[in-house]
Amino acid sequence: MADDRFVVLGLARPRAEWFRSVAQWATSAAIPAEFLKCVSVEELRARLAAGRAYSAALLDGSLSTVDRDLVETAREAGCVVLIVDDGRVGRDWAALGAAAVLPPSVSREALLDALATHATMVGRATAASLDEGLGFEVPLAFGTVAAVCGPGGTGASTVAVALAQGLGTAGTHGDVLLADFALNAEQAMLHDVRDVVPGVQELVEAHRSRRPTEEELLSLTFHVLERRYHLLLGLRRARYWSTLRPRSFEAAFDSLRRRFGVVVCDVTADVEGEDEGGSTDVEERNLLARTAVRSADVVFAVGLPGAKGVHALVRVLADLAGVGVPAGRVVPVLNQAPRQPSARAELTAALSDLAGPAMGGGRTVAPVFLPARRVEEAMRDVVSIPAPLPAVLAGAFEATLTRLGPALAPAAEEPELVTPGSLGGGYDEERA
Repeated sequence: MADDRFVVLGLARPRAEWFRSVAQWATSAAIPAEFLKCVSVEELRARLAAGRAYSAALLDGSLSTVDRDLVETAREAGCVVLIVDDGRVGRDWAALGAAAVLPPSVSREALLDALATHATMVGRATAASLDEGLGFEVPLAFGTVAAVCGPGGTGASTVAVALAQGLGTAGTHGDVLLADFALNAEQAMLHDVRDVVPGVQELVEAHRSRRPTEEELLSLTFHVLERRYHLLLGLRRARYWSTLRPRSFEAAFDSLRRRFGVVVCDVTADVEGEDEGGSTDVEERNLLARTAVRSADVVFAVGLPGAKGVHALVRVLADLAGVGVPAGRVVPVLNQAPRQPSARAELTAALSDLAGPAMGGGRTVAPVFLPARRVEEAMRDVVSIPAPLPAVLAGAFEATLTRLGPALAPAAEEPELVTPGSLGGGYDEERA
């Protein structure tokens, strides 16, 4: 159609020569394009979220704000990304999702060729197709994931340490990483790590604009020789969750799974998201926990014996079921469990009666009982966790993995077509 043209968003550093040239070409009709300049990344994001169809986003690769999350935001809006970069930084823009990379001395012909190859023209009243593929999917990694969570004061962090030690000692899965993904991260204190950097914040930052090498990835972890695993420190303050970009964290999590045979995640037992509470901010605050439990092959939910301990554990089990964790992959763990067989049988029966309905009727796994041991002294001296805790937890992990196999990644939510008339009608129609 005669009204079809390319609608291009632009973001560049001040006084960029190519930025001025593209604007002149569009204004003089030298290229069939409408060029919309954005003065900030916030304006660019706002335009993308407004619902209008765009052909492409022309971004300056020298800007620090042009990263994986911004590229993904544009692609999710159905807008291809073209990067103008001189190559001095050495970022792999293709791996970050960019459709093409152009030099700062880009000519009108080269820009037109890139738009014609990767972008589509937009009519005056066209909308993006629902089934139009966005391309570039990063394949899942091969490492397995174990998530450990529990109400406060149940010893979930020490259980994560014992699990990582048990898997590291067995050596059946290769290198093991203990990742502190809790909001109130305490693994640095438990391991007596005097330097609180590097940690998860540096890991996510490294993935904003590229994928680090294996050596760079290992340099962000600490090797705990006594327990045979690597340690990734967590947030230095709980409020720093707001610095973690979602797409960059997903890329960082994928890198960890590619490098380590098992990633043991110590997470907070708060997995509420937008669907549950209606708040996007809450979902982003719980990004680490939600990513870990939804990707985990086995989830260990840690609780304490007693009425209050069982009640709190059942609440965690219900929350896990609410975000789609299958009941069979959740292993309840009762820390500081009594030795008497009769007491353990009562706890098992209580969990079976309460956890089934809480998890939507799914069949729950029998709890793992961890006896009281001198764990406090082992943590203080940074020595091996005493037996049999590591072996018991590693055995439960292996048994679940053998029974169910590796977990599949949660499927991406696809838009659903709405059948005309299925949303109901007005007041008069309902009365009729």
